[in-house]
Amino acid sequence: MSLSFFDQFMSPTTLGIPLTGLALLLPWLLFPKPTNHWLNNRLSTVQAWFFSTFTKQLMSPISIKGHSWSLMLASLMMFLITINLLGLLPYTFTPTTQLSLNLGLAVPLWLATVLTGLRNQPTATLGHMLPEGTPTLLIPVLIIIETISLFIRPLALGVRLTANLTAGHLLIQLISTAVLVLMPLMPVVSLLTMITLLLLTLLEIAVAMIQAYVFILLLSLYLQENV
Repeated sequence: MSLSFFDQFMSPTTLGIPLTGLALLLPWLLFPKPTNHWLNNRLSTVQAWFFSTFTKQLMSPISIKGHSWSLMLASLMMFLITINLLGLLPYTFTPTTQLSLNLGLAVPLWLATVLTGLRNQPTATLGHMLPEGTPTLLIPVLIIIETISLFIRPLALGVRLTANLTAGHLLIQLISTAVLVLMPLMPVVSLLTMITLLLLTLLEIAVAMIQAYVFILLLSLYLQENV
């Protein structure tokens, strides 16, 4: 039986039990636990430095009212990075290649930023629907366009993360299949293809981290508009 290249994105099950929940819990087990000691180990120190630097950079353009989101956004950032990187290991499943999961993360957080803006500054939030100085004839058209662009934001968040990770995994599988096929026929070409595969793997590691950062950065921009 020949398997499709897209079978790697199917949610794995064992005895009818989906393993997606286990894949989502695994990253939390890898994070170092903070201690009460004056001096932590190197891993905890690097993690604390990363959280401090990332939170300071992410929250600097946002007003004080939005700083309560810093812990959640930083935790989600580390969670997405860990899941994306673990998905590059052989014989693993990447939950963030599922559009349903990404939309499940994007829609509630986007909706929370919109509701926060409607509660704290309803006039300014609704004012984004109509730029100042718009001609009277264009007002209905611009309101419709801005409303569509507002509701398409969570879809864009989820699709961007899913599409980038899915495309990278497919390219890695296609090139690795080409390496195995070309090895007995053309060893030199197979070696060059293997070098390309290694470079693509390095690129995918960067993409896994960058896409997690872009997901959180766009959420912070949405929060900045509504705080």
